[in-house]
Amino acid sequence: MSAQEPEATGPQDPATGEKPTDPAATGPEDQEKAAEEPDQPQEAWAARRDLYDHTPRSMRFGPDARFGGGLIGADNHGVSAGRIAGDVIMGSKTEVFYQFGGGTAHSSGEVPPATLERLAGCFVADETAFAALTERLRTERVLVLSGPHFTGRRTAALMLLHRLGAAPVRALDRTTRPSALAEQLGDGGHVLCDLITERERPLREADLLAVRDRLTKQDGAYLVVTVGPRAALEDIPVTTWRPPTPAAVLEAHLRVRAPAEDIPKLLSLPAVAEFLKRGHQLREAARYAEVLARYATRQADEQEIERFSLAALESQVQEWFEEDEATLHLRDKAFLVALAAFDGGSYALTAELSDLLYGFLQKTENSYLPSAVPVFGTHIGKRLQLARAIRYPEEEHTEWGPVIQLKARFQDDRAALVLLREVWTGHPSARPALVDWLQRLAGDGRPLVRTRAAAAVAVLAHTDLPSAMALVIEPWATSTRFRHRLVAVNSLVLTHLLETPNVPRIIDSWCVSDDERLCWVAIRAHGLIGPERPVEALAALRGAARRQQGKDEPDELLLAELAQSTELLLLSPVGDHVLAELLRTLRDDRAVLDLALNGFVGACKRTAQDEPYGRPLVLDWYAQATTERPEAARAIAELWRAALGDRGHTGPALDVLRRWVLAADRDPAAERALAALLPALVTSAPEHRRLDHLLRTMPGEDGAPPPPAAGRLLTVLPPR
Repeated sequence: MSAQEPEATGPQDPATGEKPTDPAATGPEDQEKAAEEPDQPQEAWAARRDLYDHTPRSMRFGPDARFGGGLIGADNHGVSAGRIAGDVIMGSKTEVFYQFGGGTAHSSGEVPPATLERLAGCFVADETAFAALTERLRTERVLVLSGPHFTGRRTAALMLLHRLGAAPVRALDRTTRPSALAEQLGDGGHVLCDLITERERPLREADLLAVRDRLTKQDGAYLVVTVGPRAALEDIPVTTWRPPTPAAVLEAHLRVRAPAEDIPKLLSLPAVAEFLKRGHQLREAARYAEVLARYATRQADEQEIERFSLAALESQVQEWFEEDEATLHLRDKAFLVALAAFDGGSYALTAELSDLLYGFLQKTENSYLPSAVPVFGTHIGKRLQLARAIRYPEEEHTEWGPVIQLKARFQDDRAALVLLREVWTGHPSARPALVDWLQRLAGDGRPLVRTRAAAAVAVLAHTDLPSAMALVIEPWATSTRFRHRLVAVNSLVLTHLLETPNVPRIIDSWCVSDDERLCWVAIRAHGLIGPERPVEALAALRGAARRQQGKDEPDELLLAELAQSTELLLLSPVGDHVLAELLRTLRDDRAVLDLALNGFVGACKRTAQDEPYGRPLVLDWYAQATTERPEAARAIAELWRAALGDRGHTGPALDVLRRWVLAADRDPAAERALAALLPALVTSAPEHRRLDHLLRTMPGEDGAPPPPAAGRLLTVLPPR
């Protein structure tokens, strides 16, 4: 593997053989900034908290994360979030091709009467509002109908003309110049869908007046123009189209396709309920009715109706990135990618970083032109409408505490995964810009940004592990900056959460690497995915500790990381198993003893919710174990005695015990737990003297008198 000798060979893209740019610096200004910025490794406990707080909803990484289909530290029931997300990333695997595009919407010529009758049979709308629109068209002769794409505007336009009895109905070419519209009109009804307008060529009031004048000279002649949210309009009245719900469209189409007695049963299917809650477009609901009708006649199976929703989503994502610039601007595509990475994050942050990606994409398209980002652009509502996303206020965790943020997310929680896969595998020419963007995100000062960069790379790695490793993860892992290495850790952990194969093998090989940067990444990763394989993780950590102990000058940084990863494993849902494993190997050698005791004492410092005066987690663990899991309680007491009795760990252990006494002084439950623990720590005269001296001499906080709890705890010590 190239990662074994990063200095000699460096990672390469398996497809092109090119080396990625150095994530630590992408230009002179970045290099200067990186040199000036202090770079220290974030504490493993704090880093894990950031990972919990900022992982996207599609991955749900946290204390209850599931690896390999099982809840860490619990019964292996249910399906993991990682497996579900992984299945979405790999695709619907459908062999049926669904055509969702509105290919006839932009064609010109006469609309066949049979088409109008077919549409009338399944058309659904608010009857009162639609009747008012019909009367308005009858009076004004021309109507401009505005709304997002694929909300039924074309069908509504045709039905308005059909209601008025206009015949024949002709579809006009959308490229017609607004000033030339009147010249295209004759008898009957006319529909012009998605008229192309530009800032220099808007649809003006004068154009509509000319159209109306021409239509009034013809008996029964009408025109309906449909436009999108971004159409260039100038001083003209616009009617906003209010579409029906997908459920209403689905039912209306079923009425003309399926037997009436089957419709209630079809609508009550779990797959149908799942489809309707995902905010699908009306055209997709109409196509779904076809599939359900075939299912009712046993021409389609249950799998087909279940996978239709994902196939429809995949088709929409492909459509977004196949659109030309006139239909979907490159800046909009950059926003879609950024929203996929920051799904459920702050809208302002997503928009800011999407413009950064837009600049990289511009450079890929034409490196000779300077990148230019409009300072003011599309309104937030129109932008999210295009992305089939919503905005909402929600609390966000920050290092300063929770704050309310205006967030944005896709209506369908699978969209982010599908979109990232499509960009990475379907559009390889976008990879250089995407990699440069991810490298910039990895160096960002905001934990949420770095975590989302790692999550995005995990999706890419699940799709194409060799390329993601070579282009992104390995450069991060071998970076001189801890910030980049930490993002590499999180990328590997989330990649494993998605059940991508070979991640434990990568971590195990890096843990024995001579490159201390790779070793650092592997040690951190063992602390995070170790709860799935605690025996193997602890064996790897012990091996790394022994290698450091055998060196003339052990790396103190790696020794500290080893202790912190052990601490994470102790405070994971498999803590009881970790305790047993630590005790089993405690006296093997000095390196293993130091690893176990450093990790245990570090874990004893942690409190609930990380509050300065919170209840110590290990003390709370002991209190529960005394009645439920006595073996774990005995193990905690034995590790305490080992830490207090070892010359190299006595001082730190006594400091932590003082904190526990202060916690007991504030919390009666903590005092009861400590009163139960202290007698178990006394099995010899030296142990008694040590604890007796601590409780008799410890001061209060900030010069205060000794805590009263210390005196009460003295009474629970056994006689000398």
